[in-house]
Amino acid sequence: MSIARPFAITLSLVTGLLLPQAHAETAQAYPSKPIRLIVPFAPGGGTDITARAIAQKLTERWGQQVVVDNRPGANGTIGLDLAAHAPADGYTLTMISASHSVNVSLFRKLPYDLIQDFAPVTQATSQPYALVVHPSVPAKSVQDLVALARAKPGALNYGSSGSGGFSHLSGALFASLARINITHIPYKGGNPALTDVIAGQIQMLFSTLLQSDAHIRSGRLRALAVTTTKRSPAAPDVPTMQEAGVAGYEVSGWYGMLAPGKTPRPVVARLNQEVTGILQMPEIKARLSGDGSEPVGSTSEAFAAHIKSEIAKWAKVVKEAGIRVE
Repeated sequence: MSIARPFAITLSLVTGLLLPQAHAETAQAYPSKPIRLIVPFAPGGGTDITARAIAQKLTERWGQQVVVDNRPGANGTIGLDLAAHAPADGYTLTMISASHSVNVSLFRKLPYDLIQDFAPVTQATSQPYALVVHPSVPAKSVQDLVALARAKPGALNYGSSGSGGFSHLSGALFASLARINITHIPYKGGNPALTDVIAGQIQMLFSTLLQSDAHIRSGRLRALAVTTTKRSPAAPDVPTMQEAGVAGYEVSGWYGMLAPGKTPRPVVARLNQEVTGILQMPEIKARLSGDGSEPVGSTSEAFAAHIKSEIAKWAKVVKEAGIRVE
């Protein structure tokens, strides 16, 4: 046996012993500088609101600034691409929405692999969408809206946060199941779409309650239904789409946090511990639950499994509904 081989074996053993210690030290030292939290949508949307609530508490806990960086475009693809190719050191994170699980089926080629290029941190929330209309729309119920749409095919416009996003899917599924013709108007985020439906530029929108609740309460919007199979505690008087007569209708949204794929596991574990703790804080639970979102705070492994199941679910819906990115 050569001298080199025992040396190599010894070096390998020493390295194996030192790596766990090095990772532990990395987690203990983290964070030692500001963190960028990429939100791949415009400011003011549900993903942005949730991200800012988490970022504020992380900043307070760690004494390091967590800066929210909005990078909208291409239904969240642009921001996620930036995060996927950022250094995997825990100093660049991203929030995603359920629409990212849809993108896998909508786009022929993404600049990242949602499974391979990211390390899931936690699912932050779960929430319904609400079908809201401008008060000028002469529809007090979903059935009234269906009748109006059938009387004027293509005349009603519904906005969305972007082509292929969950608000788009919600509208497309509604049109398919109710057998109506309504026109899709995509925006670069949920907030611009919400602004236009409040202004009466478009007639309807499937919006998160997190975004639209205050406007529903003020009377600037009228809520006709929620998209989940159960009523939302935040809007108990608003029926579900199924209760309103659209059989088989169900859409549930969610937000979550990812890190670049090769981020050290101890850093991901620390992030999971901190973020799930924040989501259980009474003030955060009240903030999110009161507006329609339910805090989740899952393990990294459970969130990874959830993303995979969502990709499979929406691949079927996209195919059956014939949805294409415009």
